[in-house]
Amino acid sequence: MTPDEIEALFTRESGEFLFARWGRPIVPIVFGVEDKTLATVKGAFEAVVALAGHKMAETDPELGANCMVFFFRDWREMTDVPDLDRLIPDLGPLVERLVAADANQYRIFRFEEDGAIRAAFVFLRMDAELSDIPAETLALSQVVQTTLLWSDTAFRDASPLAVAGDATILRPDIAGVIRAAYDPVLPGAARDKSHALRLFARLEQQQ
Repeated sequence: MTPDEIEALFTRESGEFLFARWGRPIVPIVFGVEDKTLATVKGAFEAVVALAGHKMAETDPELGANCMVFFFRDWREMTDVPDLDRLIPDLGPLVERLVAADANQYRIFRFEEDGAIRAAFVFLRMDAELSDIPAETLALSQVVQTTLLWSDTAFRDASPLAVAGDATILRPDIAGVIRAAYDPVLPGAARDKSHALRLFARLEQQQ
C-alpha cells in the first residue's frame, strides 16, 4: 500500500484524519445469537487480536465487557435491551435514524483520555443481505472493522476481506495495516496525517 492509500483508510468523509487503536485488552460479549455463532464471533476476535499482537481478557476491571456485539431482526428491538439507553445516549432517536436509513449495521466507539479506543458497540440488523453472508465471513468483517477506528469511507467500495479458493480471508494489505497499527512504539491515537507515513514505514519493514 502507498502512504496515500493508508492515509485514506483513516481520513473521514469530512476530511479529518483520525486514527485510533485499542488501548486496553479487548473483552467481547455477543448478544442475540446461538452458541455456534457465538463461538464463531469470539474465534474471529481471537484471530484478529493475535494478528495485531494485542491482547484479550476475561473481564475489563472498569467496564466488565468493553466490546459488545448485538444481533437484531429489527432495530426497534434495541429499545428492549435492559440499560442500553444508559450506554448509548439518545437511543430512541438513534433507532429512528437507523430505521429511516434502512441500515443493517452501526458501530459506536468510546475513547480513553489519550484518544485510544476504550469500548465499542456493534449493532447488526440481520436483513436479507446480512443473512446471506456466512457467519464466519460476517464475524471476521465486523471484528476487523472494530479493531481500529477506520474512516467512515474506508470499506465503502471494497471489503476488508478477500476470497482465496474456498475460504474468505482478511486482505493481506489490511492485515499488514493492522499489524503496523499495533506496533507498541506508535501512539494509541493520532490526528496528524503524518501518522500514515509511520504506518507505511512499518509495512515496509514487514516485507
